[in-house]
Amino acid sequence: MSHDPAGLALILASASPRRADLLRSAGLDFAIEPADVDETPLPGEAPVDYVERVAFDKARAVAGAGRLVLAADTTVEIDGEILAKPSDKADARRMLNELGGREHAVHTGVVVLPDGASARSIVVTTAVRFVDLPPDVIEWYVATGEPLDKAGAYALQGRAAAFVESIDGSVTNVIGLPLAQTLPLLLQPTPDPFS
Repeated sequence: MSHDPAGLALILASASPRRADLLRSAGLDFAIEPADVDETPLPGEAPVDYVERVAFDKARAVAGAGRLVLAADTTVEIDGEILAKPSDKADARRMLNELGGREHAVHTGVVVLPDGASARSIVVTTAVRFVDLPPDVIEWYVATGEPLDKAGAYALQGRAAAFVESIDGSVTNVIGLPLAQTLPLLLQPTPDPFS
């Protein structure tokens, strides 16, 4: 298991295989301990506030002695609406219809919570533009099952890569963890509370 400079064990508070793959690609070792928290948006909650709050909730849920917890939450926003994971195939179709031919925002809240120190957090936003999505393409994609457990009903690292016309910002953010912004949060030295 990897440790930060203060000797804390790195814990990923997420069941997302995509986040784990991204951390491994950066050469980090960590334990996985998914956080079980309510991810329902609060009434009138802005998408950026939502991802930061949920990431904090996840980090606090698995925080503990000797741990450096990394938590993240990603959502898709279009026209001010939070597009979380679709509830079913019909919901996935609705989301993909909204996204086709338009630009949307992908927000990821990242929280690093070291034992004995203050949390560090950031929200990263990436603009993604999709090509037009004809009904038969949406039907094909929904039938693959891929969109059913993804925020915004698509996976950039999967078949939906074919839908992307342009990306402005972090590509890894759209996959679920903005590495360029996350690594500095992880690598900041954690002060020794007994010094």
